[in-house]
Amino acid sequence: MCGITNSYGMTSLDIDLLRTFVTVVETHSFTRAAQQRGLTQPAVSLQMRRLEQQLGAPLLDRGGARVGLTTEGAALLPQARRLLKLNDEIIATLSDGEPEGEVRFGAPEDIATVHLPGILGAFARSHPRIRLSVTCDYTANLLDQLSRGLLDLALVKREAGGADLGLKVWSEPLVWVAQDASVAEASPLPLIIAPAPDIYRKRALQALEAAGIGFRASFTSPSLAGQMAALRAGLGVGVLPAAMAPRDLAVVKTLPALHDSEIALVSARGSGGPAKLLAQEVFRSLERAPDRA
Repeated sequence: MCGITNSYGMTSLDIDLLRTFVTVVETHSFTRAAQQRGLTQPAVSLQMRRLEQQLGAPLLDRGGARVGLTTEGAALLPQARRLLKLNDEIIATLSDGEPEGEVRFGAPEDIATVHLPGILGAFARSHPRIRLSVTCDYTANLLDQLSRGLLDLALVKREAGGADLGLKVWSEPLVWVAQDASVAEASPLPLIIAPAPDIYRKRALQALEAAGIGFRASFTSPSLAGQMAALRAGLGVGVLPAAMAPRDLAVVKTLPALHDSEIALVSARGSGGPAKLLAQEVFRSLERAPDRA
């Protein structure tokens, strides 16, 4: 049922259809929305047609490479989000039971350090009966733990366009950093890097090899804190997300440009309600709409 007409002749909106609408908008994709909502893609398409028929207006622009909003859809979106929030607050207040369980969540150290503390803290306060277990590791190790059932959810770094690996959350521009930009003039170039497999290491080596620049590993550490200490000690040049480059380090612009890293959210098969709640919170908090695919 897509709506109920009351005695005043007005139609009551279907919360389920609105939730699917918001999910399609946030993922820019019927396929990704279906994955998040636990539906098939045809079911998502049918729900959107029903909502558009109910409201008597087109809501989604399906003509481009990714799903966008019509004028009517853009007007509906903030109202739909407010209605969903109110609905969820009412359910949480009147429900006999607060959601409970455990979510085993993984992320690379740099992402966990910069982006997650506030999100996880807010989630823990909103869902006090859901226990959080957080693992920091390389993407390859996180994916292995997901496949072995040791994690329920993880943020991972992936190659651009790797749509088969999770839902893209944002693109991460990478920059070269050093204690002093002049260190980039050294030959061979001293590199501060993580061991393989690490996507920042891969980006650095690819860029230097393509440009024919000789290099040596002056400091190798799996720890972000260790790499930062080596950078501040002037031991070489490293790669960091642009958003993480600290003010006391110089961004080196004379070295070849680096390809972006994509950050994606991956859920284990069969992950339960608590993991889906956290996935929604992470996705909505971290999504950077201009970079979405």
